[in-house]
Amino acid sequence: MPTIRSPHKGSMQFWPRKRASKPYARVRRYSKKVKEAKLLGFAGYKVGMTQVVLLDNHPTSMTKGEEIVVPATIIECPPLRIAAIRFYKTKDGKEYVAEEVLVANDKDLGRRLSVPKETSEKKLSELESRISEFSDVRAIVYTKPSLTGIGKKVPEIFETALGGSLTEKLAYLKSKIGKDIFVNEIFSDGQNVDIHAVTKGKGIQGPVRRFGVAIRSHKSEKTKRGPGSLADWCSQAHIMYRVAHAGQMGYQLRTEYNKLLIKIGNDNTNPNSGFLHYGLVRNSYVLIKGSVPGSTKRLIRFNFPVRENKSVPEGAYEFRGIIKK
Repeated sequence: MPTIRSPHKGSMQFWPRKRASKPYARVRRYSKKVKEAKLLGFAGYKVGMTQVVLLDNHPTSMTKGEEIVVPATIIECPPLRIAAIRFYKTKDGKEYVAEEVLVANDKDLGRRLSVPKETSEKKLSELESRISEFSDVRAIVYTKPSLTGIGKKVPEIFETALGGSLTEKLAYLKSKIGKDIFVNEIFSDGQNVDIHAVTKGKGIQGPVRRFGVAIRSHKSEKTKRGPGSLADWCSQAHIMYRVAHAGQMGYQLRTEYNKLLIKIGNDNTNPNSGFLHYGLVRNSYVLIKGSVPGSTKRLIRFNFPVRENKSVPEGAYEFRGIIKK
């Protein structure tokens, strides 16, 4: 049979392929279509995968009106709390942080950073009177992993944007100071979300696994599991960075657009022995259709979609249940 040949894998969109700076994602873009004053994203810990039964109501589906079984990812979502409020200004078309006010100083937050005994509520009132000077208001929130069973107490801290006008954003944040924010306040069943996560780390891998280059003949010179040519004959002193070489694989920030949020649940979804490598789900959880990047127990961020897929109509799938193993 002839040798099967194909171009090596690996999109040039993701370069350089180095390790992420931290194990959870930083989000740079947010949806501009949400007009309600609330957070534009949430976060939870990846539990694992399961199978769910859905009633297919998609008008063009070949299984319309039938029950189908699809893979789904469970993400446990303990409540978030607001750590600080960040005010932005715009100069020369670029946003920069103008002011930041710490509004929380509880024990959980103190595990991550040094917090003062008193919060800056007086400064917050002063900035509220100057709200017209700013271009945006965002929230610094932190997680509560101590409520889960993953054996962790130190919270993650990240920034998230809000919907609504500037005054509505600030009023919402002030009303949530010292209070828990739950996932069902932000999202609802059946909508699309963008997933932001750091993928599983694979360590240093060779070009065959990392880029899918073909394994050469046993008669080839020097190596079998390497690229056939590093450069043209007269300029091998300089090798282009595009040539497939060994290096870091995995543990990189990736975004998946328009994943279906099947259900937000509070009921007991645990199998008899708990989830493998995770344990028991003790808080609210979300079911995401399909797989989600990242390892078990890793923080997964999901936001309102920046480019929503409108080809899937609302109510295309109706949740019927989880298949417990």
